[in-house]
Amino acid sequence: MDENISFFERVYEVVRQVPYGRVTSYGAIANYLGAARSARMVGWAMNASHGHDDVPAHRVVNRQGLLTGKHHFGGTNLMQQLLENEGIKVKENKVVDFKKHFWNPADELKR
Repeated sequence: MDENISFFERVYEVVRQVPYGRVTSYGAIANYLGAARSARMVGWAMNASHGHDDVPAHRVVNRQGLLTGKHHFGGTNLMQQLLENEGIKVKENKVVDFKKHFWNPADELKR
């Protein structure tokens, strides 16, 4: 990745590659970017991504599969609806079978 682009843009580059029907976590993205303790910063990037229509922010959840960013979406259940449209079941604001749907950029992407 180009080191001259902002951290947020680097986050967006990773999130754009999360496949349909899969989810990743803030921490997994931070680890991939070499900023292991920056999961919160990834969260800030996701909060700021809503003007970027090409960033599927709904596919980023916390390390337990919780939809912690759902209040940043237009409707109260929009994040859940987007995930369910991709075949991911959500129960009580948590991805069902999280490990099955989890996509780890460190395993899937080349640096």
